[in-house]
Amino acid sequence: MPTQQPILPELIEAYRDRFWHREPELRIEEVLGAERFIDDVGFCSTMTDSRRPGPSLYIAVCGRRDAHMPRNIQKDPESRLTWTIKDEIVRRGRVYYGKLRGNRATFISRKLLPHFNAISGLGRKQESTALSQPAQKILKVLRKEWEMATGDLRDESGVHDRTTFTKAIDELQRVLKVVPSEIVYQPKFTYIWSLAESRFQDELTAIPNRDVALKEIAKAYLLGAGLTWRGELARVTGLTNPDAGIGNWALVEEGFATRISPGVYRLNEIL
Repeated sequence: MPTQQPILPELIEAYRDRFWHREPELRIEEVLGAERFIDDVGFCSTMTDSRRPGPSLYIAVCGRRDAHMPRNIQKDPESRLTWTIKDEIVRRGRVYYGKLRGNRATFISRKLLPHFNAISGLGRKQESTALSQPAQKILKVLRKEWEMATGDLRDESGVHDRTTFTKAIDELQRVLKVVPSEIVYQPKFTYIWSLAESRFQDELTAIPNRDVALKEIAKAYLLGAGLTWRGELARVTGLTNPDAGIGNWALVEEGFATRISPGVYRLNEIL
């Protein structure tokens, strides 16, 4: 269940409204606007609503801070538009899309991708010990074929069990090895899977220092949030609490933020 969020000062909520497009005049209506939004915020969730913290494509499409995802999303025009825009972003490949820690479906800008890779990525030498056997089999096939539909990939890899295959694909997404490159609906629904490096080679080759990566992820979030409450950065990004703390404290040392209380940081520019 979503964690109860604290009541934030209206100044901070209004600041987030502007940066996270939670205002009617800023709502996202097409793919180019969505890509600009992702580039501006650095990273965002796909279909989360106001019950979870952080920037969200769905909330930006709704253009209001109290957006709630309905039970029947197929009949909801805002949910359908978000889904359509998401599919087009994936097809275009201008920004990164995949499931990160906690299986969060997340968009990441190209600028911020090296920093996420420094935290969550996996070097090739580590694959044999860190990845499960099904994940290694899938990765081996994709390194030969570069992209493949779900059914064909299951057959070629020998990972026939659906549950095992899904877990392995999620595992590969969490370490930024595999991404969906297209979602096909006809003649039947399927994902096309590709190597992440085939689309984002430069970004995944450049691996910054880990502490620098934590600082840049924290900076991107605080720039849009204005203020982060205790545990918020960790919940939004999937970082551990200690890693989130390292990133936030680095912003204080840089003069970018002020520590208000334990775990609470505020952007200096809006003090």
